[in-house]
Amino acid sequence: MFNYLLESSPHRQKKTGSTVFSIGIHSALIAGAAWATAHAAIKNEKPKIEKVTYVEVKKDEPPPPKQPLPPPPKDVTVTPPPPKGFQVLKAPVIIPTVIPNVDLSKRVTDEADYSGKGVAGGVAKGIEGGTGPIGSDATTYYAYQVERTAKLDPDSPKPPFPETLRGAGIEGEVMAEFVVDTTGRAEVSSFNVKSSTNPLFTASVRSTLGKMKFLPAEVGGRKVRELVQLPFSFSLH
Repeated sequence: MFNYLLESSPHRQKKTGSTVFSIGIHSALIAGAAWATAHAAIKNEKPKIEKVTYVEVKKDEPPPPKQPLPPPPKDVTVTPPPPKGFQVLKAPVIIPTVIPNVDLSKRVTDEADYSGKGVAGGVAKGIEGGTGPIGSDATTYYAYQVERTAKLDPDSPKPPFPETLRGAGIEGEVMAEFVVDTTGRAEVSSFNVKSSTNPLFTASVRSTLGKMKFLPAEVGGRKVRELVQLPFSFSLH
């Protein structure tokens, strides 16, 4: 009957150019994906760097050591301050018939000294546990033991500048130590030189010391003797 069978649909001839183009496109896509993946991995592998700043904190410096107090000279007697307490009123043995003269050299009576509190015979401005005598002019105190230290009177004469050193243009200083009594006068016999840059400066201070006037130190409202250290500067300016 029939010598051949007819196909239900004819074969389509594949073109070689389209196949090559398809292969090229897929290769390009695969290569791009591989490149992006590789670079992404490298980028993610980079470590993160954090900046850390250190601030140095200064340590608290220890307080300077306390300087020991200088020992008193051999010819100076230093006793503790008077005790904190009160004075006892004493009735006069002889009752005056006339108004007595007023002694302005004596200190003004402090009503706080008659409070009846503390040690009998002491003073209101004394120190707890003090054993020093009351009203003794022979007692010599240090600066740390008095309430008001001795001060040089502004009107007091000052040591003159030695003319020999002035002509040579030499300046200097003398650190002197001496006792100021209850009248505000320096006791020349207690004069002691702690340091001096020239003997002529020392001689000037020594010769003028007896003429100087001071405001005496006070303890408990009364004048006392004090061991004083005072610098004397000789300057040409």
